Amino acid sequence: MPVTDQTPTASTPAIQSDVILSVDGLSKKFCRDLKRSLFYGTQDIASELIGRRRSSSSLRPGEFWALQDVNFQLRRGEALGLVGKNGSGKSTLLRIISGLIKPDQGRVEVHGRVAPLIALGAGFNPILTGRENIYANMSILGLTKQQIDRTFDQVLDFAEINDAIDAPVQSYSSGMAARLGFACAIHTEPDILLIDEVLAVGDLRFRAKCYRRLSELRDRGVAFVLVSHSSNSILSKCETAVYLSKGKLMMAGDAVAVTRRYENDLFLEGAPPATGEIHRPQRSTQESSGLDITGVFFRDRNATKIATPVSGEKLDLCIQSKAQHSIPETNMVVTIRERAGEGDKVLVLSTLHDKTPISVTAGVNELRVELPYLGLKPGSYLLDLHIYQGNYILLDSIKEFSFAVEGTGSMSECSFFQPRCWTATQTKPD
Repeated sequence: MPVTDQTPTASTPAIQSDVILSVDGLSKKFCRDLKRSLFYGTQDIASELIGRRRSSSSLRPGEFWALQDVNFQLRRGEALGLVGKNGSGKSTLLRIISGLIKPDQGRVEVHGRVAPLIALGAGFNPILTGRENIYANMSILGLTKQQIDRTFDQVLDFAEINDAIDAPVQSYSSGMAARLGFACAIHTEPDILLIDEVLAVGDLRFRAKCYRRLSELRDRGVAFVLVSHSSNSILSKCETAVYLSKGKLMMAGDAVAVTRRYENDLFLEGAPPATGEIHRPQRSTQESSGLDITGVFFRDRNATKIATPVSGEKLDLCIQSKAQHSIPETNMVVTIRERAGEGDKVLVLSTLHDKTPISVTAGVNELRVELPYLGLKPGSYLLDLHIYQGNYILLDSIKEFSFAVEGTGSMSECSFFQPRCWTATQTKPD
């Protein structure tokens, strides 16, 4: 069997490096066409019955890899975050680890009991009462009736549904079913908890209660695999992370580095390659309005040209120009819009608004907008630039200069970068 469940005993040798979950070369494929999928399933069953199982390394018509050659390990007491867009294979991976489906290639070795929190309450029978579902659900998770009897009151207290325990689950709200499902799972004495976005259900007080219990379980050596689209949730609870994209392992390791890679890929997806620089030929004297923009580019804090600015870092937007004559009062207007969405302006910078016109001399000039910190979050942007003589005479402009912004930290729940400093000061009591 590709999935092994081995509960350590006194005679079992110690697991090397205390690895409690090992995923090695894991691959899983599906077929999007229902009729063809049923036909393939029948073929595979027949092949296994006669002992001639077909090779699973190739795709048949209509099939695709939901997971392909995924490898990672989880150690006792470790919290591992699983990130990726919808359809990247995260839920498929959890279902294979929990034993609900079989992989086509590779192995999953599990040492201990797994409690999947993949869809809280999904395994409940709606016509049975909450009490009956507790016994049924916890039995499926591996507990005997005697063990359930001993923990029943604790499950009930944690779920906080005492008044409705003997009512059919179909009469429960989604929050009540979620509380009952979570309470059942955490009282099975698991070695590994698989948590798939389920903690987003329920009110704030109950979620805080869940996180406190998870912290207690982790202190006792329980390991977690946490799936979340919130990078802040991953970073606050996990030291390591795995990033999946279209079924492939993109990166695994330190949670900060993995989530940074995930966010950069997410924000910059679909953006054209960022050159970070444009060049334009100078107009002829007859065509020129007196000043021509010949280039636009970025410089970092070391005055080095860069292709991609970074959120939170110092940045200079540089405009190279050639003036036919001196212009004592030159004004610039810079407008930045997100490439995605409805094209709303996210930043407008103007010497007109700031009442700080620039004096330009005849010849080549480098005009700069100096930003001590770049406040834009990671993403793809379009920049419009207009240069005026005085307030109204347009000298030259740039339309839709495309550039990308990368991040050095988590900004998935932010609209802009805010410089900050954290301190603690002891004060005298009133």
